Amino acid sequence: MDRIHITGGAPLNGTIPISGAKNAALPLMIASLMTGETLELINVPRLADITSLLRILGNHGVDQMVVGKRPGQSTEAGQTIRLTASNVIDTTAPYELVSTMRAGFWVVAPLLARFGEAKVSLPGGCAIGTRPVDLLIMALEKLGAEIEIDAGYVVAKTKNGLRGAEIDFPKVTVGGTHVALMAASLAHGTTVIDNAAREPEVVDLAECLIRMGARIEGAGTSRIVIEGVARLHGARHEVLPDRIETGTYAMAVAMTGGDIVLENTRADLLSSALDVLATTGAEITQVKGGIRVRRNGGGIHPADITTDPFPGFPTDLQAQFMALMTLAKGQSNIRETIFENRFMHVQELARLGAKIRLDGDLAIVEGVDRLKGAPVMATDLRASVSLVIAGLAAEGETQISRVYHLDRGFESLEAKLARCGADIRRVRS
Repeated sequence: MDRIHITGGAPLNGTIPISGAKNAALPLMIASLMTGETLELINVPRLADITSLLRILGNHGVDQMVVGKRPGQSTEAGQTIRLTASNVIDTTAPYELVSTMRAGFWVVAPLLARFGEAKVSLPGGCAIGTRPVDLLIMALEKLGAEIEIDAGYVVAKTKNGLRGAEIDFPKVTVGGTHVALMAASLAHGTTVIDNAAREPEVVDLAECLIRMGARIEGAGTSRIVIEGVARLHGARHEVLPDRIETGTYAMAVAMTGGDIVLENTRADLLSSALDVLATTGAEITQVKGGIRVRRNGGGIHPADITTDPFPGFPTDLQAQFMALMTLAKGQSNIRETIFENRFMHVQELARLGAKIRLDGDLAIVEGVDRLKGAPVMATDLRASVSLVIAGLAAEGETQISRVYHLDRGFESLEAKLARCGADIRRVRS
């Protein structure tokens, strides 16, 4: 398997272009199943999860065209993908495909809404928690779907189409909100989603569906109202910037020192994380088309965080923030409220010299004067990039194995960091 080798100690200086958000691109691609016309998506990142979802959509019969690079365009620029589901040949999503990525399960919503049936494999477990699909199933049942579980598959049917309903989620669920939005857009009548997820990726999906002809109000608030329509049409939509990638590189600069402009991104997508980062000693300013992050070596101040649904501190930045706090001058408390088992990176950070102890959903981080490079192993997507951040600041060489996790969520990671002065390279097996 590939490894990433990092020799730490160099500050980061330069510019890093931020890619399109994977967590927005995936539901947008799935929305292509809701119309027989072409959905053109711009600024789609080049990631393993995107490739996996293209395979799932291809299995249903979705025609795909990935527009090639333009002259002078680097692989760091997002790609354009055109998806046309005019000839869906199969409403079954098999285990061998859905098991490669959990978001693949969301195809159940457009297939059921448009064709009245879907057979989709349950996605299975996850390294950072169970991520159950019970709330997604509940939303579809509220809309009138008949659902049974058969041999590891969710079999969903509706005789006369889905019908609008009131869906009150007992807890905030991004996946559940995505599924409810898509299904309700083609349902008869009005649907109200209460306690809806407010994440920017949910807003991005709603805006794309509106371009396709859906009638949606309230996206970005906890109450979304959808007036179902008979059909949707094609559209052209640009994927919003990746707020997790933005926060990751911002924390890398805060930990290593330096001066970086993060291009093609927006501060409003992660204001809570940037506010916390500023308290640690990083200087953050908005510039035209992006964000500037600087730290002049004055030391890293400790800070406490609790992960929460948007607009709170993102769980997908928790591991990166923990890496930063390992070099803070004092104690930091990090509470994880979204996923169980999302402290799997703690033992790997300890191999670099970090001092962290766990108490249930709380990680207590005692800052140390220095980290020292060592062989470490990635356990999930966000944990793996936290080890990259720590390795950039550690003395000596850090070797990170199982980096296929990184390829799922970070586009051109080594190239973006290397051009800003990082000594980082991939060693292929």
